[in-house]
Amino acid sequence: MATDLTSNPDCPTGDDDDRLHEECGVFGIYNRQDAASYVTLGLHALQHRGQEAAGICSYDGMQFHVERHLGLIGDNFTKASVIERLGGNRAIGHTRYSTTGGAGLRNVQPLFAEFAGGGFAVAHNGNITNAMTVQRDLQKRGAIFSSTSDTETILHLIAMSQGPDLLARFNDAVSQLEGAFSLVALSEKKMIGCRDPLGIRPLVLGDLDGSWILASETCALDIMGARFVRDIKPGEVVVVTEHGVESHFPFAPQKPRLCIFEYVYFARPDSNIEGRNVYQARRRIGEELARESPVDADIVVPVPDSGTPAAIGFAAAANIPFELGIIRNHYVGRTFIQPTDSIRHMGVKLKHNANRFSLSGRRVVLVDDSIVRGTTSQKIVQMVRDAGAREVHMRIASPPTMSPCFYGVDTPEKSKLLASRMSVAEMADFIRVDSLAFLSIDGLYRAVNQPSRDPQCPQFCDACFTGDYPTRLADRDGAGKVRQLSLLAGNG
Repeated sequence: MATDLTSNPDCPTGDDDDRLHEECGVFGIYNRQDAASYVTLGLHALQHRGQEAAGICSYDGMQFHVERHLGLIGDNFTKASVIERLGGNRAIGHTRYSTTGGAGLRNVQPLFAEFAGGGFAVAHNGNITNAMTVQRDLQKRGAIFSSTSDTETILHLIAMSQGPDLLARFNDAVSQLEGAFSLVALSEKKMIGCRDPLGIRPLVLGDLDGSWILASETCALDIMGARFVRDIKPGEVVVVTEHGVESHFPFAPQKPRLCIFEYVYFARPDSNIEGRNVYQARRRIGEELARESPVDADIVVPVPDSGTPAAIGFAAAANIPFELGIIRNHYVGRTFIQPTDSIRHMGVKLKHNANRFSLSGRRVVLVDDSIVRGTTSQKIVQMVRDAGAREVHMRIASPPTMSPCFYGVDTPEKSKLLASRMSVAEMADFIRVDSLAFLSIDGLYRAVNQPSRDPQCPQFCDACFTGDYPTRLADRDGAGKVRQLSLLAGNG
């Protein structure tokens, strides 16, 4: 992602923002003719991780070429003229969902800079939780920032490092970062990949007939027939050159804490994350949910599309028929639901329509991945009731979302999270269901092949459910609010 450090990233607005949004995908390929075309394909596969902007940076042996645009990959990078401007046999790319106020073109990645030793581009998935603290120190030393992105911090740290070569300066820079960061970077001779010491965000290594690939998810390898080689390890820096792949570990070892919500919602179902198939994990989540919170009902209906695998698992475990009781319109974009209040309030119906034939007279179990503010759930429940459902029960394929995420997910502040201020019974009344139940935290762990959550040493980052943040939050106070450390601070 590219967090806007001068805005409040905790306050999204509108019906479409009653979701959790992953904020970017990264992709890079080295030693492949027409590299930018392959990056475009890879970013297509990662479009679910960010739909507001995208960029590609390539190197042709003489100079770097950068294209950055607001909007979808298919709207900007499928024209021959654009790809022709991105010459070279190595390239990296980024697809982005920004936080509120951070959607300007200057924050679109990859970010590029000219160092004394040559050009360098970087694309970032995650959130650097000490970025403002580090930037304030850099400004005091003379740094001038051209964006409001936390990613730009990395470029300045590399530029100011006294390391003997680029890799040493890169390692010096990332060792000063805290939080979540899966990075793909490009220099004149190298492509570099890096995961933070906890491995909060995913990153994989692939091979396409001798061309090395770095990507956020395995689905980006599948789209071009590339071979999955392995996951980049937490705390690992991989360096790809014409001689192959080198591995370095500049961080002190820590117990990994991959974001468990990758399995609930963020990753594509056909991806494998850390050896686990995402679709299978979501089916198992549904099975656990059915065992924990059974309900006497006629049909199980997913809230499309994110609730579908869990609903399939729930229906199978509960021996209740699975039905597509809600049909999603896949051709409604975020920007359509904007013009007037009357249209904006129709947002849910523009995207989802109840299938009255399946719902009328039935006792319905709705399965969704999460409840954030609750306003979308409320409207979907009403839609199902209006279609004639006799009872509506809701089952959520994750624990209650109690706390904001500060590791690369656009989450409302704590006071706007429904589960942080209401009991389950109160939430059921608010969204007007006959019953409501969430998956337990141990049930979620069981679904991803862990016997339970170890409270002394959790196996995943699950802070959005537990409030147990795995890193220091240097830029935030005890209540999670942004400290007064803006880019204009310092000198005094």
